[in-house]
Amino acid sequence: MWVVDLTRSINRLHLIINDQGGIISVKVTTANVDDKKPVPKTANELWGCLYGDKDYISGPLEWELADKGVTLITGVKKI
Repeated sequence: MWVVDLTRSINRLHLIINDQGGIISVKVTTANVDDKKPVPKTANELWGCLYGDKDYISGPLEWELADKGVTLITGVKKI
């Protein structure tokens, strides 16, 4: 599964799609909400792998998803 974050000046669309492009979950937030915050509810009842960019790197988020059977896969954050 892939996470697509389409950013606009006012709102953000957090979209989870499957490997065939089917929409699994959608969440719209204001631009000032941390990208990681809607993930647990948006990814509710998912299993397998969830792909996101480096902005989704978070130990607590990774652990919370792992407890639900979801592996968070992200890019590498530059130090």
